[in-house]
Amino acid sequence: MKPTGPIPPYFAADADGMLMIGGNRADALVEQAGDTPLFVYDLDIVRQHVARLRAAMPDGLALHYAIKANPWAPLLAGVAELVDGLDVASQGEMEHALATGMAASAISFAGPGKRDRELAAAIAAGITINAESEGEVARALAIGDRCGVRPRLAVRVNPSFDLKGSGMKMGGGAKPFGVDAQRVPALVRTVVAAGADWRGFHIFAGSQSLDADAIADTQAQTVALAAELAEAAGQAPPHVNIGGGLGVPYFPGDSAVDVDAIGAALARTLDRRADILADTRFAIELGRWFVAEAGVYLTRIVDRKISHDAIFLICDGGLHHQLAASGNFGTVIRRNYPIALANRFGGDSAETVSVVGPLCTPLDRLGDNVGLPRGDVGDLIAVFLAGAYGATASPTAFLGHPAPRELLVNG
Repeated sequence: MKPTGPIPPYFAADADGMLMIGGNRADALVEQAGDTPLFVYDLDIVRQHVARLRAAMPDGLALHYAIKANPWAPLLAGVAELVDGLDVASQGEMEHALATGMAASAISFAGPGKRDRELAAAIAAGITINAESEGEVARALAIGDRCGVRPRLAVRVNPSFDLKGSGMKMGGGAKPFGVDAQRVPALVRTVVAAGADWRGFHIFAGSQSLDADAIADTQAQTVALAAELAEAAGQAPPHVNIGGGLGVPYFPGDSAVDVDAIGAALARTLDRRADILADTRFAIELGRWFVAEAGVYLTRIVDRKISHDAIFLICDGGLHHQLAASGNFGTVIRRNYPIALANRFGGDSAETVSVVGPLCTPLDRLGDNVGLPRGDVGDLIAVFLAGAYGATASPTAFLGHPAPRELLVNG
């Protein structure tokens, strides 16, 4: 038997042993949605996360949501009411962000390879472009001149450091993201001299870290780098996005990151910041930390089979909806997400099983040799931590299976 990750503390069973999600029985939610597979998102959990982070972070720190974590429109609309800004990485995401009613001035557009039509759309809307290269700045300035619109430009910095222990390193060394730090001051001077609306820096060193000390140290380095670049450019940045990095406990042995310790350390860092940053506004950009624990993926057992004495519970959902939970999205060694039998939630383990999907590939495995109560055809499997990087980060068109359904509760 292999262990699973910790189930978030927001979930319990009713008297019948049925998993409750946001005050609703899992089977009732499936009936409401019409079928499985189904993603359910509890907006109350997101509210709790945002409130907790605001309480922990320094006063005045803006909270931004990176919508790549989950851009589903009803959830995004709810999140947009809770945060101070939205960060996007494509024109499609930009349109989703604008549809929430968020002010264009509170939306930023990052990502390498922005096409001219994407830059033009952002400039016309008044969205801040986090420029990833000198070439992108030149194209944005030219488009602004042609359109007669002053572009809002920030410079995304590729720092010399990364976030220690992060699941995905975004800085340090040669990267397709951002401008190497030593070239940033000259680029800032170019932006300002061209008459653009320079909005400051975006410095993102890594993501998915559970190490509060490492995150705090990276934030301190980020603020120091922003001051150093500003001094070299001779321009005080109006705004600095210091990235995110706060992870969630997906796997066995993981523990929640200490946001209170991070907030206290960041307050000390900002209190000691250089004079050139005295009037700078700071933001932290998070995606999965806000929404991951709010989501549950429900899939129904359609077959139970034994092969060489191993039990397989075959479900109607799998990696085509939950690529990350299958271990095929950014992990080197496959480990089990938190998983449960929804209709016997909290019950004692009766057998060791592998929970697999309907796809014709051995990679389609949601639970590898996990201990569960006995599962039979028609029962519901729940995969937790499904609120981030689920449907839109998975190959939903693979083998032509239907798209998953999605449902918001407590909206």
